[in-house]
This record gives sequence, structure tokens and C-alpha cells, in this order.
Amino acid sequence: MKNKKSNSILNCSTIYQKIPNKTNIQKILKNLFKLIYPGYFEAIPQERDLYLTNLKNKTELLLAKEMMKVHRDATLCHQFMCRLERIKSMIEADVKAMYEGDPAANSYEEIILTYPGIYAITVYRIAHELYLLQVPMIPRMLSEMAHSKTGIDIHPGATIGKNFFIDHGTGIVIGETTQIGDNVKIYQGVTLGAISLKKGQELKGSKRHPTIKNNVTIYAGASILGGNTLIGNNVTIGSNVFITESIEDNQIVILKQPDLVLKDKK
Repeated sequence: MKNKKSNSILNCSTIYQKIPNKTNIQKILKNLFKLIYPGYFEAIPQERDLYLTNLKNKTELLLAKEMMKVHRDATLCHQFMCRLERIKSMIEADVKAMYEGDPAANSYEEIILTYPGIYAITVYRIAHELYLLQVPMIPRMLSEMAHSKTGIDIHPGATIGKNFFIDHGTGIVIGETTQIGDNVKIYQGVTLGAISLKKGQELKGSKRHPTIKNNVTIYAGASILGGNTLIGNNVTIGSNVFITESIEDNQIVILKQPDLVLKDKK
């Protein structure tokens, strides 16, 4: 008796040829870091410009190979590579924001080489440009690489403005339709999420996550949920608050001081 061919989504022998190779995506990400931060992750030869040009061309060829598995427009890879200078400009502003906002930071070099926040933001800015070009799968693969390394989960579809500062970062979640303005600072454990996902795929394309305007600080453990939730300019959100309604400009939102009980040690 012949075995019937399984229709299970987990049982497709040809799927490997149709998805980007994870090892190659990791190589591409490493190369992009070398292009964005030349000299930080490997020594640069004396012929600097020639080396960077060759690295850029090599990266573009490898990315094109992987992109062609999921998208038939061969021009998208070149369009992305042409956006690298804009990506670098945004990241440079992010690094400066981290340095100026963190008294524990000793140098730009320290931030670039050791801060998980800048690593996650760099990967986000790369993945976001690919997302805007409507490249399937690869942006999410990149964001999950950053997530697994840093504990910071930023969906590549989120819109994030200039001078973005993540402090510490572990446990941060930023959903797909989140909109974040300029000069925003967030701490570990912050969630910018959806109120309910009971309808699942029916919600695709809708605004499910909050909007954070300019000059906002969100302290550790705060949860801000819902597509209609707007946090105004110059707002400070205290630790561990739970917000599902909009906050007007120039407000401070904090929990009521809990009652503390002090006892003598016996």
C-alpha cells in the first residue's frame, strides 16, 4: 500500500529552495554592519574606498540572490543598497542620542560596540527599509536575529523617528503599526502593543499599535496598547503603568505611590 502524500504545511520537501538561507542572511547583516560602521568590526585596509566598494558589491550580490527567492523584482536589492547612506545618517543620530542621554556612556565607540539598544536599532533601520520595499520574510528574519541577541523585539514595520534611544532594552516589544516620533527614549520591559488579537488575520492592515509623538520618555515596564492610543508631545510615562487611552501633551503619568510596610529585622 502506497503512503499518501501529506498535505501538512510542515511536510513540504521543496520549501528550502523557496526561502532565504539563514546563514546567508546572517552574512549579509554582518557585512552591512561593516559598511555602516567601517573600522569597528574589522581592520580596514589602506585602500579604504576600494575595500568598502568591493564589500558593498559583494553584499549586494548575496542579498540579491536571497531576495530573488521571495521576490521577482531584481531592482529592489539595488534600491535598498542606494538607501544605505540614509540609514547610516539615521543611525549616527541614534548613537549621538544615546551618548548624550546616558551619563554612563564613555564614548561613541563604547555605545556602538557594547550597547544592545544600538544593535537592535541598527538592525531595525536596515529591516525597515526592506519592509518599505515590500520584501517578504527577510525583514522579519533580520529583526528576529536582533531579538534573539538582545531581547529587544522591534517589528520592521514600525515607524521610528530620529534620535531614538533605547536604554538597557531587554524585554522591549514594539509592534508592527507603532508610530514613534523624534527624540523618544524608552527603557527595558516597555511594550507598545495591541489591545487584543482575538480576530487574528482579520486585523491585518489595521492600526493596532499606539502612536508616540515627539520628546517622550517611557520608563521600565510600561505597557501602552491600542491603535487609537496616542501619547502626546513631551509626555513622561512612569514605570509599570498600563495605558489604553490617549495622553495629551506635556503630561506626566505615574502610578499612585504604594504603601510601604517597614519592619524591624529579628
